[in-house]
Amino acid sequence: MNSGRIRVARAGELGEGERERWRALRAASVAPRNPFMEPEFTEAVGLVRPQARIAVVYEGLEPAGFLPYERGLLGQGRAIGLGVSDAQGAILRPGLEPATDELLRACAVSSFAFDNLEAGQRLFLRYAAERHATYVIDVEKGYETYESVLRERSPKFLKTTLAKERRLGRQVGALRFVFDERDPAALRTLMGWKSAQYRRTGRRDRFAQEWITRLVGHLARTRAPECSGTLSVLYAGERPVAAHFGLRSASVLACWFPAYDPQFAKYSPGLVLHLRMAGAAAAEGIGTLDLGRGAAEYKDALKTGELPVYEGAVNRPGVGAALHWLSREPARRAHGFVRGRPRLASLAVRTLRGAARLRRA
Repeated sequence: MNSGRIRVARAGELGEGERERWRALRAASVAPRNPFMEPEFTEAVGLVRPQARIAVVYEGLEPAGFLPYERGLLGQGRAIGLGVSDAQGAILRPGLEPATDELLRACAVSSFAFDNLEAGQRLFLRYAAERHATYVIDVEKGYETYESVLRERSPKFLKTTLAKERRLGRQVGALRFVFDERDPAALRTLMGWKSAQYRRTGRRDRFAQEWITRLVGHLARTRAPECSGTLSVLYAGERPVAAHFGLRSASVLACWFPAYDPQFAKYSPGLVLHLRMAGAAAAEGIGTLDLGRGAAEYKDALKTGELPVYEGAVNRPGVGAALHWLSREPARRAHGFVRGRPRLASLAVRTLRGAARLRRA
């Protein structure tokens, strides 16, 4: 499909020259090289989501920009992998800013929704309705420097976690950490833990959705310089006690699905795992661990800083835009209202957990 300077292709239909141009534009960007913004992630989504598309913006014969997106049944558009992708937006030549109405028209969508728009996305930033924080760990200067930051800022947290790590090794079994585990059984174990955690806390089980399970399985086999599936596992003896699956580029480890065996919760194996991941990432030359948006105690304990991400939507006038507003805006505003009131948010969490217990009873 072509529309003047914009060509729309299925997620797996880009030529190698176009893919290389995409990578070159990301390399030239000042934004962190988040693997969710690489062509391999979009192509993986395309294998499990048939409506995945890429709009290619041309200047003459040269591709100058890319917008990965998904098109819904009613023509509503959304960022690629919305709901699981932790970095979203367009990949554009510096200074290029196509008209959003023209871009959406070429994509045959009435809207473009996003919930983790990366900072610096001038094309869509003015349509953002909310700003969120994504939490990061900076290991650019090495793990020892990061640990010294923790020792100064949160000495009790670090001392307690390291003590639990030693106790776990003594009481359960010698600890072994694998940064890039290739055993499919370990990935299945992680998915089982995470599903149980979702149900236990009253949250929607992502791994109950076949497309997410298939997406993770495919990305676990993906090995590209700027988008490589990485399964990290902490073993006590021969038993896995905590694991994490995410994506990494040469400079960013995007933390995605962490979980642990609740039988060993008193040892805080998830925190131990994250410290081991930070050390291994630093040794690999990775400078940033992106823990994603959403407040959590473990993120507050581990983070060295925050980066902004944005939520919102671009809408073209018409029925499709109205349907998008009705389907998302009331719920988004309700969530924002609750998040902005800590006591109400705490009550909501307790209610969800109570509901989950009732469903299991």
